[in-house]
Amino acid sequence: MSAPVRTLVAWCPDWPVVATGVDLAEPVAVVYANRIVAASSGARAQGVARGMRRRAAQGRCATLALHERDEAREARLFEPVIAALDDITPRVEVIRPGTCALVMRGPSRYFGGDAAVAGLVHERLTEVVAGRTDIRVGVADGPFAAELAARTANPTRLVPGGDVAGFLAPMKVDVLERPELVDVLRRLGVCTLGALADLPASDVLARFGSDGLGAHRLACGRDERPPDARRPPVDWTVSDEIDPPADRVDRVAFLARTLADELHRRLGRDGVTCVRVGIEAETEHGEQLLRFWRHEGTLSDAAVADRVRWQLNGWLSGSATNRPSGGITRLALIPDELIAAKGRQLGFWGGETEVDQRAIRVAARLQGQLGADAVLVPEREGGRHPDSQLRLVPAATVELTGRSLDPEPDAAPWPGMLPAPSPTRVLAEPIPIEVLDECNHAVVVTGRGLLSASPFVLAARGKRIEVRHWAGPWPVDERWWDPEAHTRQARLQVVTVDGRAHLIALADGAWAITAQWD
Repeated sequence: MSAPVRTLVAWCPDWPVVATGVDLAEPVAVVYANRIVAASSGARAQGVARGMRRRAAQGRCATLALHERDEAREARLFEPVIAALDDITPRVEVIRPGTCALVMRGPSRYFGGDAAVAGLVHERLTEVVAGRTDIRVGVADGPFAAELAARTANPTRLVPGGDVAGFLAPMKVDVLERPELVDVLRRLGVCTLGALADLPASDVLARFGSDGLGAHRLACGRDERPPDARRPPVDWTVSDEIDPPADRVDRVAFLARTLADELHRRLGRDGVTCVRVGIEAETEHGEQLLRFWRHEGTLSDAAVADRVRWQLNGWLSGSATNRPSGGITRLALIPDELIAAKGRQLGFWGGETEVDQRAIRVAARLQGQLGADAVLVPEREGGRHPDSQLRLVPAATVELTGRSLDPEPDAAPWPGMLPAPSPTRVLAEPIPIEVLDECNHAVVVTGRGLLSASPFVLAARGKRIEVRHWAGPWPVDERWWDPEAHTRQARLQVVTVDGRAHLIALADGAWAITAQWD
């Protein structure tokens, strides 16, 4: 069996935070799908870590500044970093913004060994990032081991050829970044890559399927897939001309989506899928630009279109020395590494269905036509009030497959949260009312959080209606440390004689209906 290709991976730590332009010493975090995906050194010192929910991170650090993730900006700012390596090898491969890889065979022979190439790459990238972050370089057999070597480098680390299995053995299975598989492995007592590699491959395949077999191959120091990936025929490349030449990303975005759809259809028709794609652009002055992107899984049509958009943004928004001298006249997508499409079994009862996939494709097309922020989906955020538990976020910022708005089973309840069931309708504009007792006096809440009298009548807009049942009050005093965001209110649930249930709140001395139950 062929050994993995000797690979160098360069990693820029905290790149999503670096792309925001803030000082890494400040407590800053980048959020995607309501979870922390990157945190500055200042935030980590306060206990903020990747994978935390937004509110949990804010609970650890009250002064934490949060930024929504912008992968297009990350890719655009990473392009000058990659361009610094073009004179070392023309085939620099982007794994994700902030991480790139290159095959060592040619550069190692030319520059005099792996250590020389690693030192040269570190020197070039350190000069480009200009102190905004560190640069770590790892060299090993295969991109998986090389990336782990980069993450443990200081500032470079070379894993001797043939010793990858020993390098990987003590590492935790969490580095596989497959949460469901890792959870099962840990419960079975398989906590390190070495323990996983010791299991028979046939047993792993029988128990965990192809996903488990891929993880087993990585743990053994081999490529995730057998080395039967082949370069595709030339006619699988898709391209199109642009007339007049385009000098803005939005003009090329729709063409990129069309080409990605066409490429996806061609590959699907032949039973293969792409894990590495080349994005090639030609300008009106004859310049040719080429960049390769890799994905840990497989590149869907939406993923290819996103990477084309990010790459074009990086090219067209770069510095004067790296930016093309003319508009783009031709765009091509080159499938550079293919594997057999394993397919996907859709659920009969629950789970992912074809309807879900159609909805995702419709959302992607609408984003391409109307903009990334035009399609909104609800996202659970947590909070004490009905209007703060969910919020609308752009569909492009969340993972649409396998989503659930139900609270996590192990999530602790919010102190001061209203008891179930939650209101079915939250009013965009609260309705001002008066709450009166039997003597027609205004009902207030005392400093001890008690009602001055039992509510008897609700009066609003010249109408009065009697209260049949009531419960509460539930007082809440939030963000007392922030004068601008400080709120203090008391909430009450009431049912009127017409059978309607209302959530009313007293704030700043005035009552208002904020939500209702149908």
